[in-house]
Amino acid sequence: MEFSAEAVWRHLPAGHKPPVYYYEELGSTNIEARRLAREGAPHGTAVLAERQTAGRGRLGRSFFSPGGAGVYLSMVLRPGLSAADTALVTPAAAVATARAISRAAGVEVGVKWVNDLYYAGKKLCGILAEAPLGADGRPEFVVIGIGVNVLDASFPPELSGVATSLEAAGAGETDRAALAAAIIAEMLALCGGLGERTFLAEYRARSCVLDRTVTLVRGEERREAYAVGIDDDARLLVRMPDGSSEAIGAGEISLRGDFA
Repeated sequence: MEFSAEAVWRHLPAGHKPPVYYYEELGSTNIEARRLAREGAPHGTAVLAERQTAGRGRLGRSFFSPGGAGVYLSMVLRPGLSAADTALVTPAAAVATARAISRAAGVEVGVKWVNDLYYAGKKLCGILAEAPLGADGRPEFVVIGIGVNVLDASFPPELSGVATSLEAAGAGETDRAALAAAIIAEMLALCGGLGERTFLAEYRARSCVLDRTVTLVRGEERREAYAVGIDDDARLLVRMPDGSSEAIGAGEISLRGDFA
């Protein structure tokens, strides 16, 4: 099936047809989206690559991006949020992408706080948001990068036990252009009401970490806790072994044992 800017454009619904750029190869779609944003690219502008040679994840990690095996997409967003509310973009992108995967591939996924989509205990999609701040302390724009593993590519040894794909999840042949268009449309639809936080109900419902023991990871520090909820700022609410409670707004978590 064709994967190109034109193919994605054809699948976009009326009213949600932003500029779409497609490249056979990029170092990182996020870097290209940031360049376009600084040149004035409008809200919703999308950057797609057939492959990335330097795909990036959170905390400086790389994102495996082989040619023809995934949807590697970044969007320029100008949602007009405060610096504090910009943290809502990542969980909103998780919900938008989960909806798009359900619609385009028929696969239901869970969300591992704060930004990964999982299927059967393995990572299917990674999300990375970047928001340069202006002189007034508000984001100039937000770039949201989304990488979905579509085909069951030959993952490198360090990923083979932790990563999965839509193909492995039983999706059959997924139209990558239709999936990319669905992600763009769902993201634009959610962006119109981020401040209302209505999407957080679905974010909580899709969570695969609530009511589980987790390890809070920040730098070299590791702490065990029990995940009890997600608040209206998308912070993870945890109960510590001593009975105290904390709201975690940054860092990452790992889970004990298998999870769905």
